[in-house]
Amino acid sequence: MWVWIAVVAVALIILGTAAVRLFGRLPELRRAAGRLQRRQEEAMRLQAGAAKLEQTLLGLQQRAERAQEQVERIQAARGR
Repeated sequence: MWVWIAVVAVALIILGTAAVRLFGRLPELRRAAGRLQRRQEEAMRLQAGAAKLEQTLLGLQQRAERAQEQVERIQAARGR
């Protein structure tokens, strides 16, 4: 019986040590989670900005194509 009491006591000591270490690291883990959250928000903002920039670029490309067509029409009308 004393053996079982010793085994349980050792197991509780090991469990308690593991719990103390875990609870000691919680603030560090919370800070890391906060940093990850901020980076995720920044990545989403950058992604939205990239999508807006892509739309702007597409619009500029279409305007450039229309301008090129107008130049070609003007040159054709002048007989070149």
